[in-house]
Formats: sequence, C-alpha cells, structure tokens
Amino acid sequence: MTDTAFATFDDIRTILSGLPGPDAEARDGATERNSQLTKPPGALGRLEDLAIWYGGWRGTARPVIAAPQVIVFAGNHGVAARGVSAFPPEVTVQMVANFRAGGAAINQLSRCFGARMDVHALDLDRPTGDFTEGPAMDEAACVAALRAGWEAVDPGADLLVVGEMGIGNTTAAAAVAAGLFGGDGAAWTGAGTGVAGAALAAKIAVVDAGLARHSALRGDPLAVLAALGGREMAAMAGAVLRARVLRIPVILDGFICCAAVAPLEMARKGALDHCVAGHLSAEGAHGRLLERLDKAPLLSLGLRLGEGSGAALAIGVLKGAIACHSDMATFAEAGVAGA
Repeated sequence: MTDTAFATFDDIRTILSGLPGPDAEARDGATERNSQLTKPPGALGRLEDLAIWYGGWRGTARPVIAAPQVIVFAGNHGVAARGVSAFPPEVTVQMVANFRAGGAAINQLSRCFGARMDVHALDLDRPTGDFTEGPAMDEAACVAALRAGWEAVDPGADLLVVGEMGIGNTTAAAAVAAGLFGGDGAAWTGAGTGVAGAALAAKIAVVDAGLARHSALRGDPLAVLAALGGREMAAMAGAVLRARVLRIPVILDGFICCAAVAPLEMARKGALDHCVAGHLSAEGAHGRLLERLDKAPLLSLGLRLGEGSGAALAIGVLKGAIACHSDMATFAEAGVAGA
C-alpha cells in the first residue's frame, strides 16, 4: 500500500475490508512464554494480556518496544466562531509553536518514555466549515486529511500514539460521537476547555444544530466524520488505519481521539483491534464512548488536556508489560520449581 493509494471514501472502505490481523503463531508463543515465567498464573493481571496482545501484532513471542512514535495533529474548526471554547481559535497556532519548541506536556511525556514526537499542522489558516451551516469538510478535504495522517506514520515505529490540538474540537468530537452512536448533544457534550452554565448550554445547542443539519448521514461513518469532524480528527483516523495496515499497535488517547477513530470501527467491526485505550479522561462522555468501542482504559487520572498526553503516559504501562514478559526468567531458566 503506497502513501497515496486512496483518493475516495470507497478506497478507504476497500482498505478496511482487507485489514490484516495479528500473527496467531506469535500470539500463541507469547501465551506459552507467559505461562512459564517466574510468577503465579495471572499474577501480573492485565500486563500479561497486554504483552500477549502486543506480541501478536508485532509478530514475535518475545517483543520489545524500541521505537514508539507520538504524532500531534492540529486543525482549526469553523464552528469555533460560535464561542464553543473558553479559548480563541488563535491558540491552536500558538500551541503548535509551543509543541515545536518542546514546551508542552506532550513533549515532556514523549521524552520521558523515549518516543519520537512529530507535529503536523493542517491548514490552520483555513478553518473547516461551520457544521451548523454545511459540512465541515467535503469528501475530498476529508480524504486529504486522512491521507496526511496515513503519511505521517513512520513504518519503522513499533508503537503509535496520536494526539490533537484544535480549539473547538471537543464540540466536533461530541457531534461525531452522536452522529455515530445516536443521542443528542447533551448526551455527548462536556466542558472541554472549561465552559459551563450558559456557555455549555450554547455548546450543546451547536452540536444539536449540526446533528439536525446532517441527520441524513448517520448511516455512513466516514461521511459523519467529514460533515461533523475536523482535519486533525480525520488525520488521526488515517494514522491509526495506517498503523493497522503495518501491524503497529496503537494507544488511544481521550475523547477526541476515540471519537476520531470510532468511524473506522463503525465502518468495519474489529478495525481497532490493534488499539488499546490509554486512559479514561475527565471529559464526561469519554467513558460512554469507550464502552461503545469495547475498550477498557489502562489509566484513570482525571486528565483532560488532549495532545495525546494520557496515551503517552500509558506508554510506560505497556513498556512495563513488555519488560516483564520478555525479560523475566522462566522457571527453567531460574532454576525455580514450577507449579
């Protein structure tokens, strides 16, 4: 699959129809190794499952994590002009500069866990359309953003985290989630950057207006992403799809990330099997979204920053799981009597 192998939603659907799965032999080998390690069966809880899952996708019974990649995508939303955020749209540009200067939380977390970090700003001088008046993106614009995400993935990476920056994107994420799973704006819309009271009520009304305008699209997950999402959200979906094609495991971030990739799962059940949820965020509807995606979070720390920060922090959990699985001695190697 080349970097420019798709140009339409139908091309994306073709890719989704032929997704690779994990290596069954490697997964079985990892399961067998786990049973021989110097610990009682199941004593490491979910760490054991994580190591086996990761080994299956990487095609080895004794995996290592050596080249994690964190990608932050930034986009501006036309709907932000309706006052849905506590911050003005120009903050997106300013935060991109902060990412590139190394000053944001995601920079510190990426460095802490040995991850390469890349930043991709997507047409920040040209916000998406206001989805209360028309589609945020047409098919061509959405495909271009999907392709930007696809091309941003390093084929040599062995773990991927995708994050985002975009004033107004919790509004877009709420609209996409409602468009995919049903319910009104109140069911999916939270405080985001900190709106409350009348401002939150107005934000909910904006989501409801977008849902009403694009109600005819609810049966088409990719069309929902285009009409109600944003460029950074589509890019996240494109990156996660590329990771699946390359069998690179993914740690998902919070509400916006999960809303961005949910169209893949809705278009093809199991499309996110190579993903785990890094954390449960403080954005109220994130837990409901994780339930719909059948993903149990690794962490729950009250985070609501975005940027990929919660997922980047969870790199440490997955690294711990792999270290125990691949570097612990077996009973035979340690000369310890097994059960």
